[in-house]
Amino acid sequence: MRRVAEGQVDVLRWWMGELMRRRDEVLQTFHNEGTREEVAYLLRDSEGAILVYIMDVADPTTADLAFRYSSLPIDQQHKQVMHQVLGDAADAELLYDVRLPGR
Repeated sequence: MRRVAEGQVDVLRWWMGELMRRRDEVLQTFHNEGTREEVAYLLRDSEGAILVYIMDVADPTTADLAFRYSSLPIDQQHKQVMHQVLGDAADAELLYDVRLPGR
């Protein structure tokens, strides 16, 4: 969960729409990363907008390394746009976290 930088909500919305339009490219990144699903929500509070980005991956370390070192154009663009639009981490209180062993 990250705050969206001031004035960047429209850019973030555009980019998330672009990811939907480029679904085949996104699915290729999923294959490379071992990602099963990504979901993004935009929340608002008194301080502005918050992006909640949820990923279901087989192995977080593998997914992170695949994304970090990817040369795919969509991954390069994703890094650039997210760097532009995201601010500080949003404060959150973890209330519940249960998962299958080994995940």
